[in-house]
Order: sequence, then structure tokens, then C-alpha cells
Amino acid sequence: MTVLILITGGTLDKVHDTITEGLIFCPDRRSQVPHVLETGRSADFDMRILMQKDSLDMDAADRAMILDAVNSASHSQIVITHGTGTMELTAKYLDGKTGDKTVVLTGAMRPYSLGRSDAGFNLGGALIAAQTLGAGVYAVMNGAVFAGKDVRKDTQTGRFDG
Repeated sequence: MTVLILITGGTLDKVHDTITEGLIFCPDRRSQVPHVLETGRSADFDMRILMQKDSLDMDAADRAMILDAVNSASHSQIVITHGTGTMELTAKYLDGKTGDKTVVLTGAMRPYSLGRSDAGFNLGGALIAAQTLGAGVYAVMNGAVFAGKDVRKDTQTGRFDG
């Protein structure tokens, strides 16, 4: 079965705005994920954009929307691209609520569009994890797999720990 990639935004999907000199999401809601997959010469995956949101702006309704998308999907293997700021909150929210599905959250510390990003490394790891791990909720960052209930971002080191 094909892996479903649910896109929620986060740093991975941000681009440089030449007017404000800040980082924004593409105004037309395009995602960087297809470019990441193309760079990796990856097979086709099903993709669905749920939202383009900084995870620091996510709330309970957004997490409920993500859970509903996971549970209503016909796919049993799902990767969720997510901002790193609150990835651990979403992982903990989803944990124990996704039935027999394998759900893997991932993201990037630096936007894919700016180069020298960890986006490809993390997304590739998440896609492999979704296809090989058993049912449950996980996060893949920094070349490691974390149980959803245990993942946490260490803001001092800029890495994730379990």
C-alpha cells in the first residue's frame, strides 16, 4: 500500500519572502514536499495538504483535524510533516488514537527552500519508518525514531530526544 503524506506546514514548507525578508508559506499553498521527494528520486506517494501553519500557532482544533485525517484515511501508513515547535504535543495527542495505523511525524529545523536543510534526511527517514514499523505513533528526526509518547525537542541543542 502507498504511504500517505499529510502536510501541515512547519519550517520544512517555508520560503523566503522578498518583501518582508521573513519566512512565509507560499501564498498559493504549494508545498515543498514534492520538491523534496523529487530531489530524492522517490517513488510516488499520495499527498494531502491539511494546512500550512507554523506549529506554534496550532491549537486543539488543528490537532483534531489531523487526527480525523489520519483516522479517515484508507492508508495504513501515514507520514505527517509538522513544525518542530510543537511536534511533540501533536505526537502525544495522536498516541493511542490511530488504531492499527503507523503514523510518523517529521519536519525540518531549516526550510527546504533555503538549502542545507535537514528536510530530505528527515522525510526520507520518516517514509522508511512508516513502511517498516508496526502500528503506533512515532516521530523521526535527526536520524532517530522516537515513540510518539516520548519524543521531545531539546531547544538548547536543536535536536530531538526520546
